[in-house]
Amino acid sequence: MSSAWIGAGLALLLLVLTCLHWVPRLPRVAVSSAEIDADFTHEQRDREERFHEQIRPWGYLSLVISLLVPVVLAGSGAVARIADSVPGGWAPATAVATTFVLVSTWAVGLPAAVRSRLILLDVGLATGSWGRWWRDAAVAELLSLLLAVVAAVGVIGAARLWPFRWWLPVAAAAVVLVVVLSFILPVVVEPMFSRFIPLAPGELRDELLQMADRDGVHVREVLVADASKRTSALNAYVSGFGPTRRIVVHDTLLDRDHDDEVVAVVAHELGHVVARDVIYGTLVGAFGAAALVFGLAILLDIPAVLMFGHASGPADPAVVGILIIVAGWTSFIAAPVMNGISRRIERQADQHSFELTQDPAAMVRMHQALAIHNVAALRPRVWRYVWFASHPTSPERIKAARMFAGQRLSGG
Repeated sequence: MSSAWIGAGLALLLLVLTCLHWVPRLPRVAVSSAEIDADFTHEQRDREERFHEQIRPWGYLSLVISLLVPVVLAGSGAVARIADSVPGGWAPATAVATTFVLVSTWAVGLPAAVRSRLILLDVGLATGSWGRWWRDAAVAELLSLLLAVVAAVGVIGAARLWPFRWWLPVAAAAVVLVVVLSFILPVVVEPMFSRFIPLAPGELRDELLQMADRDGVHVREVLVADASKRTSALNAYVSGFGPTRRIVVHDTLLDRDHDDEVVAVVAHELGHVVARDVIYGTLVGAFGAAALVFGLAILLDIPAVLMFGHASGPADPAVVGILIIVAGWTSFIAAPVMNGISRRIERQADQHSFELTQDPAAMVRMHQALAIHNVAALRPRVWRYVWFASHPTSPERIKAARMFAGQRLSGG
């Protein structure tokens, strides 16, 4: 078991070194209440606060359900009983037990998800039919379930083949899987949820392609996603790698008919490409997955942990309950660190957009529009910001744009 400790230490060291090399040192921009009040009307602030007061409890409930339902199912012995009742050997038992935990968790959390959608519909942030929503939810759940079943079968199969060193091949496979998925998911999964059509030839398309060329980013095409069938939120992104890389603009953003704002958003997304954020993020995910595997090996060597999950060892299909618990709680506990990294990455991409477009005023207008249309939190409590915010607030980003404009005017 000492090798599992060594492996965990090495994986965490690689993760930390990658982050130290990758993550920019850009501190949070302090924004006063007066500055927020100057950019957003009383009605806009009141709408945002009421919206979050309504939807926040349902989001917390969904989170609690996702964390506690697997604990209850594993601790009560339900997972072990399901696994024991499945004929055909360990592989079908593992697949059925994994499906039982994840589908049960999804079903228990479904009322909260439905209530959240009702609130989103009421505020105008969600669009489209309930049929489309159910279809999207089912596809997302099936994809997650497929990956989870493959992972669980892989772990338990490795534990049966290599009972004393199973974590080594599993950690290696986890690294490979994270890397492979980062390449194929944008190409394979995105079309399952959106339809894409080429952006019509014209000044905007030419400007986006020319901007990408100036930035040294090869882009195959500019596509428009039919986001309006699901949401009114505004967004754009750069997707894919190498020959598959494309700029994707939501039709909701195009419908505003503010090309300078589209350019500002795309310039931000190009900043992620130039900084190799996807590549470094993939490495962090790969090293994190390896560390998680080694951590699992350490936990599954503790008799009390196995006793809690009613499992005899890592090769027992009943252990899937513990695997799901550890994966969920690890993600929750690591959220402040990962979101802190994400916010710094987003600040750097904003700086790239300022420099590439030399139009910080467009960024100001764009972030004002994003905050209003996406009903973004303008001044979240510190603990919510630290734990759950993957992006700086819109007021922070607006002030950063104005600071850049001021530096440019002063020659700084």
